[in-house]
Amino acid sequence: MKHIGFLSFGHWTPSPQSQTRSAADALLQSIELAVAAEELGADGAYFRVHHFARQLGSPFPLLAACGARTRRIELGTAVIDMRYENPLYMAEDAGAADLIAGGRLQLGLSRGSPEQVIEGYRFFGYAPPEGTDDAAMARQKTEVFLEVLKGVGFAEPNPRPMFPNPPGLLRVEPHSEGLRERIWWGSATNATAEWAAMLGMNLQSSTLKFDETGEPFHIQQAKQIRAYRAAWKAAGHKWEPRVSVSRSIFALVDDRDRMYFGRNGDSRDQIGMIDENTRAIFGRSFAAEPDRLIDELKGDEAIAEADTLLLTVPNQLGVDYNAHVIEAILTHVAPGLGWR
Repeated sequence: MKHIGFLSFGHWTPSPQSQTRSAADALLQSIELAVAAEELGADGAYFRVHHFARQLGSPFPLLAACGARTRRIELGTAVIDMRYENPLYMAEDAGAADLIAGGRLQLGLSRGSPEQVIEGYRFFGYAPPEGTDDAAMARQKTEVFLEVLKGVGFAEPNPRPMFPNPPGLLRVEPHSEGLRERIWWGSATNATAEWAAMLGMNLQSSTLKFDETGEPFHIQQAKQIRAYRAAWKAAGHKWEPRVSVSRSIFALVDDRDRMYFGRNGDSRDQIGMIDENTRAIFGRSFAAEPDRLIDELKGDEAIAEADTLLLTVPNQLGVDYNAHVIEAILTHVAPGLGWR
């Protein structure tokens, strides 16, 4: 059995060919797709966060709205770029959204991906401390966020407050019990996966990974997951972690599917440079008739290692079509792989 959810980047463009032509369209359609996915029996609705882009950028209003419209489905991010965040204010937003959703948030965090603008986090008022870099800043903020989510008081109360205080040091409110164990780290390397395990975060591994061995993408990703699990065991945490992988998977079951994705059947891993120094490997897409798709996915070692699969969706094709994409995987593919 696997948790199966969708992952949307929330792209929008004012193009006649797009079903998602504005930021309002992207947000409202994201809510509708979460509702539709829950009705279809999917397990998760996840959203990518990008700044300075025509994509989803402010996750907590969206997560809260999805939480108010749904009852069962997990609601998450994959991922929030921690370089841009104030960890205490984020803890307030996360606590409120999780309470609205009844404890269903699954928050994926990360150092973030290559940006739309140069050092965009500086426009948000953040800069790495002297002698460090933006990756270290993101990890330091994450550690603060995790500590605050424990719900332990740390702030000295005003002796003459406007409203009565509970006894002792004060914590950030609202606090949502259990959210601390539903935080994930989006990792592109084995080392950061092991760091996430040490801190007690679940693991998200996407369709991009630093090319550390030259092996096929799914093999490198499977080794990353095994390294993470070994580090988790060594850390001695008291609960079992979760691991998600993302994939672009399309079951060709009607003429629309064949028109949109029928030429993607021979997709392969791609190698590229995400900056001047970093060689990355990008996982292939899958698009085929269900029987062939089942055979191809059986060979994906990383999917086999993970308990959660996030299906990346082409959100600009509209809510109805993306619900169809999700339903086709749940109905025609997942049972043949033992995921359902």
